[in-house]
Amino acid sequence: MYDGKTVKKRYKHTLQFLKSSISKEESILDLGVANPFSEMMISKGFNVTNTKGEDLDLDTSAVTSEGYDVVTAFEIFEHLVSPFNVLNDIKAKKLVASVPLKLWFASAYQSKTDERDRHYHEFEDWQFDWLLEKAGWRIKKREKFTNPVRKIGIRPILRRFTPRYYIIYAERV
Repeated sequence: MYDGKTVKKRYKHTLQFLKSSISKEESILDLGVANPFSEMMISKGFNVTNTKGEDLDLDTSAVTSEGYDVVTAFEIFEHLVSPFNVLNDIKAKKLVASVPLKLWFASAYQSKTDERDRHYHEFEDWQFDWLLEKAGWRIKKREKFTNPVRKIGIRPILRRFTPRYYIIYAERV
């Protein structure tokens, strides 16, 4: 589990990327139920509506509304069996999304207690790029960033230097 400083660092990086990619006047559909980061976006002046927690693998109707300028998805696509279906069905013209990167020194995250909190995918950057391209998106901006944990050991040291997250801004082709 992450400590508060680690989460704040990731949120700060994500918020800076969002601010540099879209304007506060654009309406955002944030995939996933309301959460601390969506609340932070709202507190910073973004116009955000969250999805209701529906299973996006089975029901993509939440993203087919044309009432939004941007869809955001922060660490959501790794939880879907088929992220292509959601990416393909999005009607908004802009997408800001982040995914955890596959790490050679750590296995994929698997919750033992919450079946909704499992990673079906941890992407390499090129895999996520191909998925976006196949679903009709053109990446305009991308970054990788680290998110060190405050623990002792070899993997925590490697996490200081190895990018863990990949964030993109893309527009519909």
